[in-house]
Amino acid sequence: MTGRIVVIGVGNPLRGDDGAGPAVVEALRGRVPDDTVLAVSDGEPGRMLELWRGADTAVVVEALRLHEPRPGELHTLTATEAAGRARGTASTHALGLGECLALAEALDLLPRQVVVHAVEVAHVELGAGLSEPVRSALPELIERTRVSVRQARGGDHRHRTPGGAAPP
Repeated sequence: MTGRIVVIGVGNPLRGDDGAGPAVVEALRGRVPDDTVLAVSDGEPGRMLELWRGADTAVVVEALRLHEPRPGELHTLTATEAAGRARGTASTHALGLGECLALAEALDLLPRQVVVHAVEVAHVELGAGLSEPVRSALPELIERTRVSVRQARGGDHRHRTPGGAAPP
């Protein structure tokens, strides 16, 4: 194990609420240990697999569209839960995070620990900024992500990958 921690903000800051993941990554600069890898991705599975290659922990921050949306609502998911949501949700990307996680698991390329922090979105129109509900949820989303990094560094592994069970 390398102890390597990667935080990936998935999204496009030029598409409204889809910019939440990248906004969290930018807000974390200087607020997490220097050896924490902070990256922004468009969510393409090959790039995601490469970003977390060799990491013990991947913390992914993603925008989420549900059939009955509650914009600004936050979710913290394990890799198993996020992969299971692929069937009932829509990512703001061509292939969703759920499909990416399922592919990584099938190829045995998942980090030992994966935590997904997601925010439900209001809109993802080109050229729009963050909606008020998502902007209001950002401080908590940033804090949850920062805490996940701290827990990964300190050995608190409450969020497990599909092969591991989470303690009660």
